[in-house]
Amino acid sequence: MARTPSVKDVAASAGVSLGTVSNVMNRPEVVSPATRERVERAMAELGFVRNESARQLRAGTSRTLAYVMLDGSNPFFHDVAQGIELAAEDADLSLFICNSNGRADREAVHLDRLVQQRVQGVLITPVDPEAAHLAEIGRRGIPIVIVDRVGAGAFCSVAVDDVLGGRIAVEHLAEQGHTRVAVVGGPESIGQVRERLQGAREIWAELGLDPEGLTHLPTAALTVAEGRSAGERLAGIPARRRPTAAFCANDLLALGLLQQSIGAGLRIPQDLAIVGFDDIDFAAAAAVPLTSVRQPRQELGRAAAQLVLDEASNPRHEHQQLSFVPELVARASTVARHRAY
Repeated sequence: MARTPSVKDVAASAGVSLGTVSNVMNRPEVVSPATRERVERAMAELGFVRNESARQLRAGTSRTLAYVMLDGSNPFFHDVAQGIELAAEDADLSLFICNSNGRADREAVHLDRLVQQRVQGVLITPVDPEAAHLAEIGRRGIPIVIVDRVGAGAFCSVAVDDVLGGRIAVEHLAEQGHTRVAVVGGPESIGQVRERLQGAREIWAELGLDPEGLTHLPTAALTVAEGRSAGERLAGIPARRRPTAAFCANDLLALGLLQQSIGAGLRIPQDLAIVGFDDIDFAAAAAVPLTSVRQPRQELGRAAAQLVLDEASNPRHEHQQLSFVPELVARASTVARHRAY
């Protein structure tokens, strides 16, 4: 098996000292262009690859950020990751992406290994923003930013105002004339679900609508399959009490509900109006384009990455809790005015 080329081999091939090779790798600006080109050519010819692990040990950190997402099957988190990647690229860093899949134990394993990798900072959409292992990361000196949740004051956080988002969605349905609305989503252990439901209830009460007209239809997860199941449960409600509109806690639920409703022969929005949350790309491309509460997904990711980078490099860094304002994007799944039947 061929021996891996070393720094000594590069220095000998380029006719320079070991210190010059080290400068080319770590402080290229102090090396003349001609010498730098000669060293880089020697590296290429020999197939030299620097020992990044050794560099990390010396520097105490790596050239990477990490994002631990909550649900790898949800396009929302991939859009957030894209925003983080753009900020990482601007800082000449790479990005590790991990998926907890909503499991606290898996989340803890990822965080422990990221500490071992000496990442410059961790961005995370946590299972529980109050979890003890998050604080432990901070105590180890690694900056951490909570994404899409409001974190404790010990961390920076970046999120959308989910209570306002729930209000916007249900107020839109009420403006369309709906007096029986289902809020579809769960479990309530997820902070975003809980706050969107809170906003829906608040605006319903403020509008003076019959409390019995707002129904919560809990789900076991925020998935397309659970949306289809919710549609079947809605169909089982007696017609005189059946909601004529639904606000779903995310777009995947809304798309599943839309699929099931169309398959059952319902007209959207005449028989059932549907509002989602997130405004993922699939929302506008649905069979009936989906009205949704838009989150600025890439902006969330970019802002979170900028916060973690600032904390990693700025001795005067102060923790911030950034809140973005959601907006309703009205499409065909709600725009026709409701008629009572």
